Amino acid sequence: MYLYLKSLHIIFVVTWFAGLFYIVRLFIYQTEALQKTEPEKSILHNQLSKMARLLWKVITWPSAIITLILASSLLILQPFWLQQPFMHIKLTFVFFLYLYHFSCHYIYKKLQKGEIKYSSTQLRIWNEVATLFLVAVVFLIVLKNELNWIWGTLGFISFGILLMAAIKIYKALREKR
Repeated sequence: MYLYLKSLHIIFVVTWFAGLFYIVRLFIYQTEALQKTEPEKSILHNQLSKMARLLWKVITWPSAIITLILASSLLILQPFWLQQPFMHIKLTFVFFLYLYHFSCHYIYKKLQKGEIKYSSTQLRIWNEVATLFLVAVVFLIVLKNELNWIWGTLGFISFGILLMAAIKIYKALREKR
């Protein structure tokens, strides 16, 4: 039973992350569409809002909820995991991942109303935050140790810096075109 729940948990984590990655991409498109002139603005906003609504309500939210239920079930079946220090760190990252999810919900609600709160560049940076969580959680769960805090922290910060540099390079290339 445990392995079936674990398999389902992994599947729903994947679909949840797919939703998180794509919803912020849709936020970027919505933000850029809302800055266009009519009729392009209305046409794009309506289509992108529909896509965001379906993704958010049919895939992302259900996946986040099912992931939480499955994770809780796994911990109930194998409570010894809660005695492992790496699991406390992983659960802290997961807590912040849910805060990220809720912040995406806030952005989603604003954009559905046609309100721009963040620039497309800010949203591109925001999109990479989920990547940082993914990397941290995967390494923690696969290696099953807290990692050397100095190297782990430096690696995490370095990865973040590389992502930010890639975003700036991409933006510069985009502006050239």
